[in-house]
Amino acid sequence: MKQLPRGLWVLLAANVVIALGYGLIAPALPIFASDFGVGITAATVVVSAFAMMRLAFAPATGRLVTKLGERRIYLTGLMVVALSTLACAFAQTYWQLLVFRAAGGIGSTMFSVSAMALLIRLAPQAIRGRASGYYSAGFLVGNLAGPLVGAALVDFGLRMPFVVYAIALLIAAAVVATAMPPAPEPRTEPGAHAPLPAAGFVEALRWAEYRAILASNFAQGWASMGVRVAVVPLFVEQGLGESAGWAGIVLACYAAGNIVAIIVSGRLSDRFGRRPVMIPGLIIAAASTIVLGWSPNIWVVLALTAVSGIGSGLFAPTHQAALGDLLARRERGGSALAAYGMASDLGAVSGPLIAGLIADRWGYGPAFAVTGGIVVVALVLWLVAGDAARDLPVTTNSATTSDDPTRRSR
Repeated sequence: MKQLPRGLWVLLAANVVIALGYGLIAPALPIFASDFGVGITAATVVVSAFAMMRLAFAPATGRLVTKLGERRIYLTGLMVVALSTLACAFAQTYWQLLVFRAAGGIGSTMFSVSAMALLIRLAPQAIRGRASGYYSAGFLVGNLAGPLVGAALVDFGLRMPFVVYAIALLIAAAVVATAMPPAPEPRTEPGAHAPLPAAGFVEALRWAEYRAILASNFAQGWASMGVRVAVVPLFVEQGLGESAGWAGIVLACYAAGNIVAIIVSGRLSDRFGRRPVMIPGLIIAAASTIVLGWSPNIWVVLALTAVSGIGSGLFAPTHQAALGDLLARRERGGSALAAYGMASDLGAVSGPLIAGLIADRWGYGPAFAVTGGIVVVALVLWLVAGDAARDLPVTTNSATTSDDPTRRSR
């Protein structure tokens, strides 16, 4: 079995540190904001400001990656988040905290967009699915362990998690700067055609695979990163009358199903192609989400949530690999890559708001049915899309064939 390149392992290790730190400060941030004497809404604005700045700065980041390169923007993003997080630890007013945390969102989109570009460059096509699975698993492990570590650090003061996360990011940046080799350029093998220009967003929208990838990433943000965190706990507590502790157990069941599927989905997509893994994952996630709001008891919720985690674990890393198949022959970055990250962020921001409004007016059943419907839309687009990975021969680096695979499914 082909081994992952050393540079990719460095990227994956840094990814775990980033995710761990994000979860580490999550329990402390809203409480820290409320300590400045503001209300609940103002405290939550500090949390949402990070995501909003990610959305706002993503198009500019795509252009910066194209001009300056993935590695430089990745390291700059890590430094921005490290310094802004450290500044949060020393904030003296609510407005200082808001500004510093919002600045962290700019750095976050810089390293997330460039990290995806590095993943595409560093992972050979033959193992791109496995690499994407490891990448997703790193986020999951970090997000699971981070809040536990953060809860322990809060005992030393609400500022301590920010200091620890900032130091960890500085160490991660130093390791990436010294240990990660330069990413290979597309089409480096002898006799190859020159790489194609970076893909623009409007151009990429003509590709059926890209439209499907955007839809599934939007659905992932809406259902898994948004509604799961914001609405599922409310359903458990208010809809079923269970304790908040059960809400945590439900989320843990989702994570368990997620990580089990992630372990195998990358290898399966490398072997059989992206669509044969994407489509079952989307079907499983959609079906289990649509009926979730009508669950009669907590045991059904636990089962459905675990099944939904399996579905998400099948398609989340797989559409990352599919994006790599499309863009591996392209020059750096491009707005098409930035839009991929924006799709997930947009889903994560809008999903809880819309599902919450529906739940308030019509109940949790329709709210989760609409969420499942978003996944169904992505499923339909994948059913009519091609599979660039199945059209490409196995290569020794991230390059593909001399024919542009995107031409085959426009």
